[in-house]
Amino acid sequence: MIVGIPCETFPGERRVALVPAIAQRFAKAGLDVLLEGGAGAAAGFPDEQYREKGANVAASRDEVFRAADVVLQVRAFSANPDAGRADLTRLRKGQVLIGLAEPLSAREAIQELARTGVTLLALELLPRITRAQGMDVLSSQATISGYKAVLLAAERLPRMFPMLMTAAGTVAAARVFVIGAGVAGLQAIATARRLGAVVHAYDVRPAVREQVESLGAKFVEMPLEAAGAEGAGGYAQAMDEAFYQRQRELMARVLTASDVVITTAAVPGRKAPVLITGEMVRSMPPGSVIVDLAAEQGGNCELTRPGETFEADGVSILGPLNLPASVPYHASQMYAKNISTFLLSLIKDGQLHLDLEDEVTAGTLVIRDGLIVHPRVREVLGLAEPASVERTGA
Repeated sequence: MIVGIPCETFPGERRVALVPAIAQRFAKAGLDVLLEGGAGAAAGFPDEQYREKGANVAASRDEVFRAADVVLQVRAFSANPDAGRADLTRLRKGQVLIGLAEPLSAREAIQELARTGVTLLALELLPRITRAQGMDVLSSQATISGYKAVLLAAERLPRMFPMLMTAAGTVAAARVFVIGAGVAGLQAIATARRLGAVVHAYDVRPAVREQVESLGAKFVEMPLEAAGAEGAGGYAQAMDEAFYQRQRELMARVLTASDVVITTAAVPGRKAPVLITGEMVRSMPPGSVIVDLAAEQGGNCELTRPGETFEADGVSILGPLNLPASVPYHASQMYAKNISTFLLSLIKDGQLHLDLEDEVTAGTLVIRDGLIVHPRVREVLGLAEPASVERTGA
């Protein structure tokens, strides 16, 4: 069985789906790896390193898609509909595509992908269960986002993070407020603490208090009823507007005393909840910084401009996109470990086996041979039951 690794074409994407060390792991499992030339270069992995680990380097992108039984990508077409459109004609019936695919939001692109006849497994839909932890690409990439968010804030903030006692006087520590104590939030807390900041954190799930405090941060309590904040599969679930309104009122008090605010609240397939209004921004100290990690979903701050950094009322607001791609070496290492663990779990006797009784397989299978089969994706598309889609040459 041939596993194809094409170059990523999404603008600014520097990650690669497979690193040389994992290519060697595939070879030991009896899988042949075919890499598009230069696929790992931007992440710091030259072609020669792949060859040393038993991978073959193709002469062209066409060759990779033509020969591969399984294609591994960071961003499949539905998560890269503009630059990735040229790949639609390269895909074929029976081919398996694995990667990030935005299946709950890229509605038209998912249907276009289905028309090619491929089988798509979307890693965003991986269930949050113990057995799948080693496959969880969202968590591994969120770790990098949380880390990098703090570095961006430290660079923008016109003051230092740690408390310093010097001959020139005492420098007070920066005050950092992290909203959301998921993987990204916890990593942001840990990084800010290592830089010497005083850190406070809030999450709608009181159960994460112990994790927050174990990292040296203070958990901010808000008297809010948050039953049902964690949805099926361990992912966040949207709350009603009354909840968010009350949350904003209570949160405003903390923001006025914060130098840096990092927001991480996102709900899969939904617009990010607005947690910080323009009025709340105006209450923050001049020179303070907001890093909105939910910018790709519209932002947790009302003023966020996705992909931009700007100043409003003396507060810098950063809306970074695709932060993992800014640390491509380790992001690729982690992603490759996740996706390889996932793929190898599907291999039986050297062949891909899709067991729909398996929770991991059933949870990630979006398209099978051109048929959209995932219940949540069908619901988003308005399909009452699995229905085949017309297959074309595109």
